[in-house]
Amino acid sequence: MPLSRPAGGDYYREQVSPYDNGIKLLGDKGQIYFVENEGMAWGWKFGGTWGKMALTLFRLVAVVFGVYYIQTIIRKKYHPGFIICAGLIFAGALGNLLDSMFYGLIFERSTYDHIARLFPPHGYASFLHGRVVDMLYFPLIRSHYPSWMPFVGGDDFEFFSPVFNLADASISVGVIAILIFQKKFFHRHLHEGHEPGGDAAKADGMPKADAVPVEIK
Repeated sequence: MPLSRPAGGDYYREQVSPYDNGIKLLGDKGQIYFVENEGMAWGWKFGGTWGKMALTLFRLVAVVFGVYYIQTIIRKKYHPGFIICAGLIFAGALGNLLDSMFYGLIFERSTYDHIARLFPPHGYASFLHGRVVDMLYFPLIRSHYPSWMPFVGGDDFEFFSPVFNLADASISVGVIAILIFQKKFFHRHLHEGHEPGGDAAKADGMPKADAVPVEIK
């Protein structure tokens, strides 16, 4: 799903203009928007053109490392749950990387009264300078901060306010699951690395601690 999200972004570009109210999914609780994110999560960006290129190159390095890392944990037979979480993080990073690398080349610029065309004569940006497409918006709770709260008292409160995509959700689910289940995911490898009869002992030809004969009197 995270890797299919760039193709889905094409559909949203064709069907939802930036100035539109979006397509409703769950009444007022879920909508599909078209938002172009020039930077990182939450819309953060830095350094203008060079900052955008640096961010894309960082994503590229992370994805290349991710290929090596996933191969390593599969070969070492890590917990299947951890491998799945690592795969979710990798797929999400790759999805956003593809946006940054190619979307500027294959789409024209969007405006408030014009929906971008696919494969125009000239794209809206050069290689590595594309914008990540976000489209999912779920304002599940709309309320106000209590008036007694400092700084934000009386202001509007909305959860969940950011507009995101499937790649962002994939990364978030993978990271949160690792944090929640880390003891279960890493228990076996930590145990093997510290027990007297673990892998290190096997390499030296030593028997496991539980294999030592016991004299019965």
